[in-house]
Amino acid sequence: MVDENGSIRTLSVDIGGSGVKAMVLDITGTPLTERARVDTPSPAKPEVVINAIAVLAAAQGDFHRVSVGFPGVVRCGVTETAVNLHSDWVGFDLATALSQRLNKPVRVINDADMQGLGAIAGKGVELVITLGTGFGSALFVDGKLVPNMEMGHHQFRKKQTYEEQLGRAALQKHGEKKWNKRLEKAIASLQHLFNYDYLYIGGGEAVKINLQLPLNVKLVPNVTGLLGGIALWRD
Repeated sequence: MVDENGSIRTLSVDIGGSGVKAMVLDITGTPLTERARVDTPSPAKPEVVINAIAVLAAAQGDFHRVSVGFPGVVRCGVTETAVNLHSDWVGFDLATALSQRLNKPVRVINDADMQGLGAIAGKGVELVITLGTGFGSALFVDGKLVPNMEMGHHQFRKKQTYEEQLGRAALQKHGEKKWNKRLEKAIASLQHLFNYDYLYIGGGEAVKINLQLPLNVKLVPNVTGLLGGIALWRD
């Protein structure tokens, strides 16, 4: 289970609505390989997404175990929702299927939860949101995860959800200026709702943020979604 210098290598995978990413981390969570990416297959059914992960894995060299961030509710390795992928994911045992394909132990978690594990300080109430194809969210209290908090599908304003107002489709339809104004309202709303100590914002569209952020709000790079993979094996 270890390589010649005694280090366990973890393949970290981030499944997104538009791209599937992977990199290998050492035992401390430091990247050992460059981040690799392929477009998410369409339609994004389990078998073809697993094929895409296998292609990425083959190019990443040796690894001993696998961490996966998945865009939906995940319970005991089984994916329960997948709004931005395909309905075939509902009730699919991804951990077992991928473990059989790669012949390695696999742990699966919600993608925003994995991003959060790579971003948080582990003190107080910390909220993480990811702005990409959809709107992901993760909540931590003193470093302990409250799993599968799919806040993106809750009503935000004008009878629309956070994802309908701030997902990629809304950004493309309404433009960056309006999207940023909505995000500013969302940050204020979330501060009132959670009274968080810190808010971290990540995801592929976070680069489009163009507003004065409160002092307790921090942008995190998109690679954080992969870096959080090491935390799945801390037990």
